[in-house]
Formats: sequence, C-alpha cells, structure tokens
Amino acid sequence: MEESQALCTKPKEDEAPCKESAGAKRANATEEAKGAKRAKAAKEAKGTKEPKEPKEPKETKDVASYSPHELGKRGEEAAACFLERREYEILDRNWKCIAGEADIVALQDDTLCFIEVKTRKDAQKGFPSEAVDTRKRSRYERIAACYLKDHDYADVRVRFDIIAILVLGEDRAFLRHHLNAFGSM
Repeated sequence: MEESQALCTKPKEDEAPCKESAGAKRANATEEAKGAKRAKAAKEAKGTKEPKEPKEPKETKDVASYSPHELGKRGEEAAACFLERREYEILDRNWKCIAGEADIVALQDDTLCFIEVKTRKDAQKGFPSEAVDTRKRSRYERIAACYLKDHDYADVRVRFDIIAILVLGEDRAFLRHHLNAFGSM
C-alpha cells in the first residue's frame, strides 16, 4: 500500500483556490443575489435611517464544537482540494446508489479512484483510516460496480483509496492519502 501525506493549511492568498463544486457555485450565486438585494434596499433607505455601525467579524468556530456531520463535510472539502492540487479530476462527490455512498469518485490518468474520506478531531478513538474495515471494503466494491454499470468506462483500472484527516486546529490538519488501501486488506 502506497501512501502520501501532507500537513494541510488554508491556501495562501496568491495560491489558486480549489475548484468549486456545482453546489458551492449555486450557493455563492444565491448569496451574491441576496447581497445585491440588501445593497439595493440599503440605498433606498439611505436617507431615512442612520447608518448602522459595522458588525464585528464572526468568531471562528472551535473545532471541538463541530458536529460529526460538519466535521465530515469539511474533511471531504479538504480532501477534494488535496486531490485537485495533485491533478485528479473529481468526477462525483457523495455519489449514491443502492449499495451506499462514495465520498469522492475521481480520475487519475487512466485509473478510476473511489475515495473514502475519514475525518477525526483527535486520535482518542484511533486514527481515521482504522474505521475502514472489511465490511466497508465490501460495500465500496459494490458501489464501484454500480458506478461502472451507470457510467460508460471501458478498460479502466479501479482503485480504492482512503484519505484520513486528523484535525489539528481551525485551519490545520494532518492528511494521509492511502493509495490502493484495499490492496493490502
């Protein structure tokens, strides 16, 4: 089993951000539309009300207070950014079928990768990758079969990876990419 690992932080201002998913683009467009409406309403009311004092920036949420769902979503976003920086083509995120859900389906050269993302706040319950057992391996193999049935791929290699993320702080995490993780099980 090959591995690659990285200590991840937020991209610097001069680095290109990760590509936005379609859902994120829709959410941003909605927020921009709401902002335009607020600006228009503020212009109309400008002469009748006193200007409000600017709000203080929101405090960042402590990692310990994230729900498991929030932590998982943030981990999947970090994993997708990690893969895009390594020139993987993200085909699907949270792809569902009767067999279950694949966190990330990506293409690397001529290999179709099914990637399970596991994120933990700490290592008290073990490292994130330890949560992927033979039962989950079997489920991922069924998910891959469903995906290949629904999509037209000929002569493509299939690989199962795990991205394990251990959160170190608000903007820092230890990420470990287990390549071909099921090859050694």
